[in-house]
Amino acid sequence: MRQQQQHMTSADWLSLIVLSMFWGGSYFFFKILVAEVPVFTIVAVRVVGAALILVAIVYLRGGSLPSSPAIWGAFAVVGIFNNIVPFCLIIWSESQISSGLAAILNATTPVFSVLLSHFLVEHQRLNAHRIAGVLIGLAGVCVLMGPSALLGLNLKSIAQLACIVAALSYAWVAIYARRFKALGVSPLVTATGQVIMSGAIITPVALLASRFQPFHQPPSAAVLASFAGLILLSTVFAYILYFKVLSSAGATNALLVTFLTPVSALLLGALVLGERLVTSDIVGTVLIFIGLAAIDGRALNLLRRPSVLTQRPR
Repeated sequence: MRQQQQHMTSADWLSLIVLSMFWGGSYFFFKILVAEVPVFTIVAVRVVGAALILVAIVYLRGGSLPSSPAIWGAFAVVGIFNNIVPFCLIIWSESQISSGLAAILNATTPVFSVLLSHFLVEHQRLNAHRIAGVLIGLAGVCVLMGPSALLGLNLKSIAQLACIVAALSYAWVAIYARRFKALGVSPLVTATGQVIMSGAIITPVALLASRFQPFHQPPSAAVLASFAGLILLSTVFAYILYFKVLSSAGATNALLVTFLTPVSALLLGALVLGERLVTSDIVGTVLIFIGLAAIDGRALNLLRRPSVLTQRPR
């Protein structure tokens, strides 16, 4: 696969920040939902609800869905590895381990992306600044979550391994999904197609697993509100932004959102819930943004470029 090395535009950075807010909120929604609703049902309602809304948006904008079986097969692959597998694993893992530990493990996604891109994508080779950026960003996430979460890190735990597998799934499918740009499929249609296929696959599983009783009890107001937020913010709007950034900036850059999501969660907590930011929050945030800058590479290039004052006349 031949790809040119890509950098982030200002619009891409803005999209990533907004996307991190939408996906950061999903942890909150998951915590409410998993206490009352089965895992498969949560995933099914999320993707089916998002699919209905996205299909309406596509046709209201005068668009259409592709007819090619090959494209729909690719949508199915993305739906499985971008939605079904990671959603199920992360939601289930949060019922077994802390959400903080799950966030740390999920932040390994860019690590896998950089490594996989080295072998699967031309012009996306490993270099010093990308490796350093990923490691610095990951260190920032660890500082954000604090030592108490790290003390529980045990990769022999099934739940922790589930988060690692989810991160690997996200990284691989982000590379795979780049093909839609070459096929002329827009980010909106890509987002729509993959949630349609996710819904078609997971809905029968959810019904069979629950013995056709997807809800143990009538949904409470909190559950309904959480589903609304999960569908609209964390899925519909989030995927439109995600596939837009993926198309314009590449898989590794798009997956930087996994570093920004914990930061967004802290800021939303401080602004909405009145939570105070402590020193570790600030240090972790600084490390994350240093890591992002290193992976993007532009800041380092500016530092390496001699200024007009230091250039010798020829």
